[in-house]
This record gives sequence, structure tokens and C-alpha cells, in this order.
Amino acid sequence: MNAIDLFAGAGGFSTGAVMAGARVLWAANHWPTAVQWHAANHADTAHACQDLQQADFRDAPRHDLLLASPACQGHSPARGKERPHHDALRATAWAVVTCAEVHRPPVALVENVPAFADWTLYPAWCAAMHALGYALAPMVLDAADAGVPQHRRRLFIVATRSQHPVELAMPRREHRSAADVIDFGAGRWSPVDKPGRSARTLERIAAGRRAFGSRFLAPFYGSGSGETGRSLERPIGTLTTRARWAVIDGERMRMVSAAEGRELMGFPDAYRLPANEATAWHLLGNAVCPPQAADLIAAIRRAT
Repeated sequence: MNAIDLFAGAGGFSTGAVMAGARVLWAANHWPTAVQWHAANHADTAHACQDLQQADFRDAPRHDLLLASPACQGHSPARGKERPHHDALRATAWAVVTCAEVHRPPVALVENVPAFADWTLYPAWCAAMHALGYALAPMVLDAADAGVPQHRRRLFIVATRSQHPVELAMPRREHRSAADVIDFGAGRWSPVDKPGRSARTLERIAAGRRAFGSRFLAPFYGSGSGETGRSLERPIGTLTTRARWAVIDGERMRMVSAAEGRELMGFPDAYRLPANEATAWHLLGNAVCPPQAADLIAAIRRAT
């Protein structure tokens, strides 16, 4: 099976495709840094750095599987109130329709946040795919069910050139705990009660201590576990494009590192990331979890 990857980012979809036995012929993204690091890990893949809404998809090779992760920022509730640039971000999904129209691959697999289905133009987007002969099977899946040590719910839309939507038999793997990944002997630690630590942070840590003892996770921003802390015996909560999660160990604390984030996303240990932590997190937080992608693609191959 030959694949191409639109909005390829850090390469989670591509890595999952390779794990499932596919060849990724071509990958594209508008951000040069993402293209650079995708190429560093997928040297046999041809790369394009361009705005995919302006792309001539005749330049992409013929393929059996179209992978695409259009921008989620205009859909995600985590982004807060509506902003003017969100329309432009949401519009990136139309590049999937354009590419499918040019190549008509047997299968397209599209990933986004669940709120993608609440987009005002989602029915129109689905209608465009239907007009091209695709039956759509949307499903919301949690990466933890694919054995990734992270709870990460994402919408996957399986588009097949068939009369009826495909029915996939997805494996449900044992959940892995964040404790499998966190290295208490590594990283740069600081005292919990150091001068300048915000009262809000200290309140969250105090709540985590009451619930989980001396070792637990606590996010620096967000809701839910942000108020109560999170047990290390569970998968970590959703990783984002910022270093969100802190590790608490008694009277010391540090942020979860990008190297740990790589494993918490399900990337191979040898997968190369930028040395700059902020850049690495930006790539990881937008990525598809490779084991989840691999399970999906393997299930598609069995069903089609």
C-alpha cells in the first residue's frame, strides 16, 4: 500500500503507516521546521513545503491511501473564543477534498479533534466527499486504547470508495500508565515552594498530594486534572503543543520532557526531535499517535 501524508507535521501518521506496512511516498506541510524533521525521520519520502490550499496535487504521486490531519486549532475548544484566523484554519480541510478529487485514492483517512464534526461546514465537507464517490465512517478513538500511555480522543474519518461505509474491527489494547515513561532520575528539578511559584500552582499541587500522595502529575494550565492532579498509574492526559504537564516528586517538581513526550505519544525511541524543547513540543502536540494510526491502517487493510 502506497500512501501520501498531508499536513504531515512531526510524522505520526507517516510513522504509523510504516508500522502497518505501507510506503509513504510523499509528505507535505506548510511549516519548514516540520518538513525538516519529518525528512530527518523519513528519508525515503519525497517532501513538499507549501500551503496545501494552494497546492497542485498533480505533483503528488499516485497512491492507495491519503492521510491528512488538517488544522485543528479552529475547532478545538481548548483554543477558547472564536478568533478571525480560525476560519482560515478550518478551511485547510478543503485541501483533502481537492487532493481526493485529483487522485481518487481507494481510501482516505482524516484526523482531527472531535469538534471538527461541529464545524458549520462539516456537512458540506462530507457532501463534497460523497460527491467524489466516498462513503464516510467517522469514529472517535482514544489513543490509550491503542496502547499509547496517553488519553487522547480524536476523530478519524475513514473514507472509502464503496457503496457503504467500512466497518472496522479495532483492537482494544491494555492501557499503559504514565509511570512506565516518567524517569525520576532525569530532568531539571526545582523546589515546589521556590520563591515566585504562583499560588494557583501551589493549590493544585496541594490537591494532588491529598489525592495521590507524594508522586503524581499536575498540568500547569487547563481544566479537569488541572484542579485535582493526576495519578501516575493512569495514562497521562492529552499532550498539547506546549509543555503542559509537571511531575511532582515530594518537595521537587519538573516539567515532562519532550523526550518523555515522544514515548507518551507512541513514537519510537529513536525518532529524532529538535533539541529545542518548545519546538519539539509544538511538533509532538499536533501529531497523530503512531500506534493508533498503525492499528487503523491495519484494520482498513483487513476490511477492504
